[in-house]
Amino acid sequence: MVGNFKLERHLKKQIIPFIVGPTAVGKTSTGIELARRLDGEIISIDSRQVFRGMDIGTAKPTLRQLKEIPHHLVDILNPDEQISAGAYRELALQVVAEIQSRGKLPIFVGGSGMYVKAVTQGLFRESVTDDAVRKRIKRELAEKGAAALYNRLVDVDPDLAVKTHINDIKRITRALEIYEITGKP
Repeated sequence: MVGNFKLERHLKKQIIPFIVGPTAVGKTSTGIELARRLDGEIISIDSRQVFRGMDIGTAKPTLRQLKEIPHHLVDILNPDEQISAGAYRELALQVVAEIQSRGKLPIFVGGSGMYVKAVTQGLFRESVTDDAVRKRIKRELAEKGAAALYNRLVDVDPDLAVKTHINDIKRITRALEIYEITGKP
């Protein structure tokens, strides 16, 4: 498991609320109201809100909302950058510790089930990576298209394929990379 056990102790220090669900159902306003009542700060747990410029379709907090209650892990990456669930977890645990050090309550708000799982349950080692394998998979994507990669995913990990959209290229390429390196889905 990936982990910084010193930081993980912060998760056990107090009950930390998670407000999760699909896009645009009112999670942000609920989180803000909870933060007001409980003297908290919001940590976005959304896999798209971390990217700058991806405002349409992500229901990011408005500028007014961002000023009203501190929000963390929003607009921290450029769209051409990548972040794994494991890397997100490490950032989130650091933010939890910072918020708690100020005597505030961290409140997770968002819709990424994988990030929720990463924070609450941990993940297997993220160090499973190989640039040559990743480049080969990206070359295959450019030459054969998303459908070919998706069909490979169906062959090697049908359970994940059922839960993955054919156009979720990041998830498909990462799953194939892990499979090629470890031999396990």
